[in-house]
Amino acid sequence: MDTNTLHKPPILFSQMTWFDRFIVFCGVGFGSGLAPKAPGTFGSVFALLFVPLWLYLGLSASIIVVTFMSLIGIYVCGHTAKVINVHDDGRIVWDEFAGQSITLLPLLYLQQMNWLWVIVGFILFRIFDVWKPFPISWADQKVSGGLGIMLDDIIAGLWAALCILIFHFYLLT
Repeated sequence: MDTNTLHKPPILFSQMTWFDRFIVFCGVGFGSGLAPKAPGTFGSVFALLFVPLWLYLGLSASIIVVTFMSLIGIYVCGHTAKVINVHDDGRIVWDEFAGQSITLLPLLYLQQMNWLWVIVGFILFRIFDVWKPFPISWADQKVSGGLGIMLDDIIAGLWAALCILIFHFYLLT
């Protein structure tokens, strides 16, 4: 986490344009990132509300939507950071939405989208997002702007997704 987040400036919606308000509202995860403690965890929990959407859409459409969510997130996170004047602020959780959603994609492929596997995916994503092993740590430290905010969570989601596949194929077959 960026040390600048220790002294978070208040988000003053009244001083923003309507466009900025909309983007910041999306960036803070529709309010889920405004939790006073562990906003990334709250954002990841909120992302679990997308599970019915992923089930409804199926694997192919979900991959397209999650890819679009990730690409749009580069702008949303970058613009939100610019408006609130703090890079990778903990309150910005759109990146958790994308990372958590990436984590769950193998469950669609494996047709294992049940709450036990969703909880395993949630835990794995949070472990990788907090622990930040290489290359997650590299992306977190070296890549700036909206891409930097998104990239570490995208990689964490990919690592967690890979673990789900490994667990499924080596422990359950």
